Amino acid sequence: MVALYSPHILIVDDSSVIRRLLAKQLRDLGAQVTQAYDGMDGLDLAHKNQFDLIITDVDMPRMDGFGLCENLKKTLETRGIPVVILSSMDSERDIEKGFQAGAAAYVSKSDASSQLPGIIEKVLQTSTFHHERLILVVDDSAPIRGIVKKALEEAGFQVLAADNGQRALELMENQKPDLILSDIEMPVMNGADFCRTVHHNEKFAMIPFVVMSSKNDRAIMRRMLQWGATAYLTKPFHPEQLVITIERLLSNHFLLLLKEKERMDTERKMMLASITSLIEALEARDPYTRGHSESVADILTGIADIMGADPAEIEMLKTAGRLHDLGKIGVPDSILLKPGRLTDQEYAKIKQHPVAGATIFSPIKTLNVIIPIILHHHERFDGKGYPDGIKGKQIPLWARVTAVADTYHALTSDRPYRKGMDTEKALQIIEDARGTQLCPECIDAFLSWIAMGKKEIEKRTIRAL
Repeated sequence: MVALYSPHILIVDDSSVIRRLLAKQLRDLGAQVTQAYDGMDGLDLAHKNQFDLIITDVDMPRMDGFGLCENLKKTLETRGIPVVILSSMDSERDIEKGFQAGAAAYVSKSDASSQLPGIIEKVLQTSTFHHERLILVVDDSAPIRGIVKKALEEAGFQVLAADNGQRALELMENQKPDLILSDIEMPVMNGADFCRTVHHNEKFAMIPFVVMSSKNDRAIMRRMLQWGATAYLTKPFHPEQLVITIERLLSNHFLLLLKEKERMDTERKMMLASITSLIEALEARDPYTRGHSESVADILTGIADIMGADPAEIEMLKTAGRLHDLGKIGVPDSILLKPGRLTDQEYAKIKQHPVAGATIFSPIKTLNVIIPIILHHHERFDGKGYPDGIKGKQIPLWARVTAVADTYHALTSDRPYRKGMDTEKALQIIEDARGTQLCPECIDAFLSWIAMGKKEIEKRTIRAL
């Protein structure tokens, strides 16, 4: 069972033998199991607990399986729980009645041993997929919004609702939906304008946009599809038709996104491997700076962790640290390796390396996020840095942090014109640069990282003793 690590399943059956056999089978598959005697007990437990799936018999005292299903779908808290009916009442009429009541699947008890595990896994996978998807419903009719919202919530989707396109755009700024369902005729902003606005916004352009309208007009349909709509549903439609259409669109959409992500990840890895080779070639020119980029990356990610960066940001900063000096590949050896003082013209050449680095990465869309770091890691907090002379918090945060990491490693490393300083002297120079060259907030985070490192060394020393 792979849909959830340890799904919580409620078994509802008046036969203790059936419940016991089912419970053992489900526990062997890794599920947590709760049992109920009939539909009334099952409904009560469903309102008091969180279940990932309910498996119910039909013929039970007090409340049968059909009644349980119907009652579960009446309240928001329980309507998204998928229900599998497992019954010996398996005529076409019974099966149809089960699906009408809201069951996700119907299995005959005679086929349970062979079919039930696969059906449970499929239902759980579908349910998990639905629970992770947010649908935005946009319609000026409150009854229609209510009907559509209820049908989607019964299928397990999260739902946001708005009465016009303008209100929908406001909601989208805080919560990005996975799919949009929109009417056409609405006040303030109609569906056509809403569709065009969404698909002209790079942030939202890839969201599937489904039109639902009472206008069964081929010209309108074609125009909406031309403006970016993915599908067109004509009102009135059956709620199940709506759910099936959305499931298919989302499945296809996310499969395409997954393939695109895999392609971009592969391209990114290949590109980074090539660029890393360039960095190694750059540092091989100068034995004094060998390993500088890797060390800056380690310091930068350590500070970022102290500052509460999330894992994705830390991974991005690791890349930025490794690549921050790539622009120096265009600086001649006579300048880069010069042991004495640089002339003004030579220093002007050196000062171009952030711009050169940013230019190298600008065509690579997946690495655009690191460009502000590469471009601005030599800006100064007082505005006397380069290349743009921006100051204070005009300088991107991670560029300010990189400046601290870069400065510290440069001070403690051997250079052609001097030996590396000890840690205490380097820390004093960094402290002296507070508010002039370096950002005070970033220095504080850096010092916290240094202090944490010292504590770890002390712990290891004590353990060794």
